[in-house]
Amino acid sequence: MIEILSPTQLPRAREAGALVADILQTLRGRCEVGTNLLDIDRWAQAMIVDAGASSCYVDYAPSFGRGPFGHYICTSVNDAVLHGLPHDYALVDGDLLSLDLAVSVGGVVADSAVSFIVGDSKPAQSVALIAATERALAAGIAAAGPGARIGDISHAIGTTLQSAGYSVNTQFGGHGVGSTMHQDPHVSNTGRPGRGYKLRPGLLLALEPWIMADTAELVTDEDGWTLRSKTGCRTAHSEHTIAITEDGAEILTLPRQA
Repeated sequence: MIEILSPTQLPRAREAGALVADILQTLRGRCEVGTNLLDIDRWAQAMIVDAGASSCYVDYAPSFGRGPFGHYICTSVNDAVLHGLPHDYALVDGDLLSLDLAVSVGGVVADSAVSFIVGDSKPAQSVALIAATERALAAGIAAAGPGARIGDISHAIGTTLQSAGYSVNTQFGGHGVGSTMHQDPHVSNTGRPGRGYKLRPGLLLALEPWIMADTAELVTDEDGWTLRSKTGCRTAHSEHTIAITEDGAEILTLPRQA
């Protein structure tokens, strides 16, 4: 199902997006050497509950996971790229951490992810990975607007990633959001322009380019959720929820300036 929001629902989408952005920005500021992933999950839970919002993850049990997720945020470290299940791990200097969060406010969902390096070390490969996903996300957003098609977004993302020298995995990608977290249309991270669903005002899309340094193959961790690079290489993931409007794409999960 492809859900188109009414004009009266868009303010709730903006509220959800602002909350997700604020939580991720706060968590990023708190994550330092020695921070435990389980503490990050508890902090996310507290902020979601305090805001009167609902988690999209706790009871989420899709076919690709092992039972309900049971946590409030995805915490993916180094070779983990998607669906990282929070566990008892203390971050060390130079870790590449991706945080992925989705919440519902007033029945409308927003979804976003950010990757960053913990501590003072800035490994060049990690910096490059993060920068490539951020450029690809910006390219995908620029390609979105009334009259464009899903393939235009996919092509912009894929071209950016591939031009940076990365392979693109198509098992997981962006997606529609609305009253639920994962909806049609699927937004692959590579594709052909001019193809697919024609974008309409009121459509919400979560765009999420993600890459692995030297492979396009994933393996599932023993926890049944965390997806890792097959070679153990580092990974990165960037995501925003956008609303298609008459004027183009509005980024709902953009952090506010400090």
